[in-house]
Amino acid sequence: CAVLCVAAQGAVSAEEGGSARYEAARRIAARFSDAELAGEVIMAGVDAAGALSSGERERLEKFMPGAIMLFRKNLRLPREEIRQMTGALSAARTRRVLVAGEGEGVEKTAVLLPFIACDHEGGSVQRLSGGAARLPAPLSYGEIAARFGEEAAAAAVRRDAARAGAELYRLGINMNLTPVVEALSAENRAFLGDRAYGGEPAWTARAAAAFTLAMEGAGVACVVKHFPGNGAADPHERLPLLRMDEAGLRALAEPFYAVIAAAEPVGVMVAHSVAAAWDPARSASLSPVVIRRQLLARGFEGIVVADDFAMGALAGRKSAEDAAVEALAAGVDMVMAWPASLGATHRAIRAALATGALKRERLIDAASRIISQKIRFGLLHAAE
Repeated sequence: CAVLCVAAQGAVSAEEGGSARYEAARRIAARFSDAELAGEVIMAGVDAAGALSSGERERLEKFMPGAIMLFRKNLRLPREEIRQMTGALSAARTRRVLVAGEGEGVEKTAVLLPFIACDHEGGSVQRLSGGAARLPAPLSYGEIAARFGEEAAAAAVRRDAARAGAELYRLGINMNLTPVVEALSAENRAFLGDRAYGGEPAWTARAAAAFTLAMEGAGVACVVKHFPGNGAADPHERLPLLRMDEAGLRALAEPFYAVIAAAEPVGVMVAHSVAAAWDPARSASLSPVVIRRQLLARGFEGIVVADDFAMGALAGRKSAEDAAVEALAAGVDMVMAWPASLGATHRAIRAALATGALKRERLIDAASRIISQKIRFGLLHAAE
């Protein structure tokens, strides 16, 4: 794979605090070229379902995405073949960097690996079928809470998430784009269905935090979603509009704030919904008001991930590549690109850096937040 040597003084371990991890990550990211920065902030889809084609391997080696996203189509394989595929994906994307070694001015080579992600929620969204990784629907835990109490239901969430997390980790998957932290309501019920833990915000936050802590305890990073929430419209088809006032939006977002405080998730996915009382002109995923004032200002230090810009919510308004650039400028740290659009997205980010439409400092910060979480999950380690 491509090799990049980067001077980075003061390497830290996964156990050290977030600020120390971020500073070490920043020393790495600050030395990246524009092309390397553009790759690190992309979560790329792949066509592979088993062995990688030479074209796919070359594409990953060329653009070096910071994360690789797997769907059901990629995972319809026996367990050992999934493990071989994730290993090949990781090897194709491995980046080498230099970090501080023992002694003044001493450096050593380290390996920076990608996040290998899926969105294995449970219930109607199963990315792996059968076996230990199958998860009950999140809504079923709300039913347990109603019958046997929240303590029993939270224990069931922890048990199932730990079991599924261990299975995902064994398969080489180290990021899960879940849990859903939106409380079920009359408005969003048609869209969320069994993906929500229930209609009570406090219980939703408790269940989502339990899931996140258990899965991350098994070595799988969680990206909670979809901040600040969704309305009646399915964002896969059209743009959701959140019509409530400022107080209503704060109440909608409160479960996210609670999960961030209790579980420190690796990432928060921002929705395409328009939170009109906060920013009536832009979807949350493109809004610096929503991202900076309502999420980052509340103490979130992880990765801000934008939902898929190829979804119908933004169709016809702007290209996915232009939306990705706008989102990064607004405060998003990682954007999605699918196999056919990976090169175009990478080029759009580089072009925006060249013209100043996207500031290099913003992209260094985004890459630093990503690398910091990779350090936290052991994805920066000494080279063999």
